[in-house]
Amino acid sequence: MVRLLVFLFACCASISIPVIAEDVADDGKLRIICFGAHPDDAEYKSGGCAALWAKMGHHVKLVSVTNGDIGHWAMAGGPLAKRRTAESGLVAEKLGAESEVLDIHDGELMPTLENRKKITRLIREWRADIVIAHRPWDYHPDHRYVGVLVQDAAYMVAVPFFLPSVEPLQKNPVFLYSSDRFQKPYPFEANIAVDIGPVFNQKVDALAELVSQHYEGGALGSQEKMDRVPPASQPELRLQWLQERWENRQGNEADRYRNTLIKWYGEKRANEIKFAETFEICEYGRQPTDEEIRQLFPFLPAKE
Repeated sequence: MVRLLVFLFACCASISIPVIAEDVADDGKLRIICFGAHPDDAEYKSGGCAALWAKMGHHVKLVSVTNGDIGHWAMAGGPLAKRRTAESGLVAEKLGAESEVLDIHDGELMPTLENRKKITRLIREWRADIVIAHRPWDYHPDHRYVGVLVQDAAYMVAVPFFLPSVEPLQKNPVFLYSSDRFQKPYPFEANIAVDIGPVFNQKVDALAELVSQHYEGGALGSQEKMDRVPPASQPELRLQWLQERWENRQGNEADRYRNTLIKWYGEKRANEIKFAETFEICEYGRQPTDEEIRQLFPFLPAKE
C-alpha cells in the first residue's frame, strides 16, 4: 500500500518513482550506519563495535559527512580531502566495514533541508537497523550539526512523501549517540556499553591508517608535535605510541561507565573489562527494550 501511494504521488508530482536498493539483500543480518563529522569520527567512536558486528557477518557503513579538507596544519583543499578519504577507506577495510565520505567542506556543514535529505537518503538506502551519530552539542560545529541532521532524519526516514524518490523504511531504526564528555545541556548517558577488548588491537591497527590525524596532528598539529612521534621508518614504535593513547582513551571509557558494563555483562565479567565503547539511546526513533538491544548488539552476553 505504501509503495502504491508513493508511486501515485511521484506520478502526480512528475518525479521519479521510489528507488529500492537492489543491492541490499535481506540476508537476516543487521545493518548499521555510523555518521561522523570528519573522516575519523565514526571510526574513533564506533570502530570496535563495527569490527565486532562485521566478524558476525553483519553490515556496517561508516560515513563522514564532511570531506575533512581543512583538517591538517600544513595542507588543505582537494589534496587533503582525497588523502583523508583514502585513509578512512583503509580503516573501514581493516574493520570489515564500508566507507563513504560526502563532498561537503570541513567546517562548513549546516543543518539545511538539502543535507537532511542526504542523511535520510543514506539511512534509507542502507536499510539501517541502527544509526549512530554525534550528540547535537559539541565543541565542533560540524559534530553538532551531524547530530541535528541525524535527529531530524529520525522521523523522516519512514515518511513516504518526504524524499519520495527513495523508498521509506518500513520500521524506524534505533538511533544512538556516541560518547562524549560535554556536560551541557546534559551529560552523555551510557545506556549501552560494549567490551571491545577482543577487537581492541584490530581497532588500533585500523586507526593507524589515519596518518594525517594521528602521526601528523591533524588541524592543530605542527612540525614540533610531529617530531615527538616515532618516525615512519619505525612502524612498530609508531603503532606502540598509538596503542598507548588508545589504551588510555578506551580504558577511561570503560572505567567511567563501569556500572553500565555491569548491567550488560554482570559484575564479575564487567570488572575485568579493560576497553569499552558506549552509546546513548536517542529519544527519537525506535525505543528498544533490553532484549532488543541484545539482539542489535549480539556480542553482548545473553541475560543470565
